[in-house]
Amino acid sequence: MERPSIIFRTVCPDRSGLVSQLTSWISNYGGNIKHSDHHTDQEAGLFLSRIEWNLNDLPINKVEIYEQFEKNAIDINGQFNINYSDEIPNVGIFVSKQNHCLIDLLWRVRNGELKMNVPLIISNHPDLEEIAKDFNAQFVYIDNLKYSKSTVENQILNLLNDFDIELVVLAKYMQILSDSFLKSYSSIINIHHSFLPAFKGAQPYHRAWKRGVKLIGATAHYVTQDLDEGPIIEQCTVNVSHRDEVADLIRKGRDTERIALARAVRLHLNHQIFVYDSKTAVFD
Repeated sequence: MERPSIIFRTVCPDRSGLVSQLTSWISNYGGNIKHSDHHTDQEAGLFLSRIEWNLNDLPINKVEIYEQFEKNAIDINGQFNINYSDEIPNVGIFVSKQNHCLIDLLWRVRNGELKMNVPLIISNHPDLEEIAKDFNAQFVYIDNLKYSKSTVENQILNLLNDFDIELVVLAKYMQILSDSFLKSYSSIINIHHSFLPAFKGAQPYHRAWKRGVKLIGATAHYVTQDLDEGPIIEQCTVNVSHRDEVADLIRKGRDTERIALARAVRLHLNHQIFVYDSKTAVFD
């Protein structure tokens, strides 16, 4: 059985010798590097590094690794995260009525393409409960017309805590989360049905059709307090023509939505994303 790998993500001010310092630490600790990716953002003056490595002969002591590497990070004035390839987080999926992104994600989990558990699905409509049952997830319908927004969001926050949810995926959840909610819980990925920053907000396919665009797309991004402005993780596009009606754009767009969202979730689970200065660097 393959031993889990250790993933270091480090961000620090750029200077010479950083790759050598980081990789030498791993070598001196007895590690063997599997993947090593680095990027320098010259405008921001930042160095970004993702290194995935193994300890082939020694037991993994997570506390010791953290404490020892922290000294190295302090020396380079860096921020860092340490993750392990065998981590399988609990993920909550929020939906409304559309099922294509939900079914795609659950299918990929069942087939081992996405290393995550989905114990909880939350919706403002009851329509997709049977899908949740098919995949052994708890479905919670919360009527947002019956209760105030603060009451609904407090209930959601309690559920996220009860189910130990580490990531929320908005799989066509047609509700805007409040600033107060996002201050309490911020690890959220959304799929937007346009090639952002074009056609933000509602009905992007209708607006794209009116403009006669030749390309439509979907954007998976982290959620922030600014609507559809969060750091972009993944984007997919498809060509359209004058022969396509709005219904054709919607049909084609659903394919791009599924792909972009699945890719974004996988990149997040694999710890391949760096978020800084309201944007991302994705090491794929």
